Amino acid sequence: MKTLVEKINAQYEAFAANAEAQVEKNNKAAGTRARKAALELTKLLKEFRKVSVEEAKK
Repeated sequence: MKTLVEKINAQYEAFAANAEAQVEKNNKAAGTRARKAALELTKLLKEFRKVSVEEAKK
């Protein structure tokens, strides 16, 4: 679970950096990368929820 949280943090950092580049510098490629990171972040958060529920049942 610890590695999953680390992956989520890394993915969020990538999203935040690219989203900021899109907003501040109007960088369209950064927008694409931010959207891709957001999709991956969604998958990781769903996995975290699944693992968290399993851990809570123990």
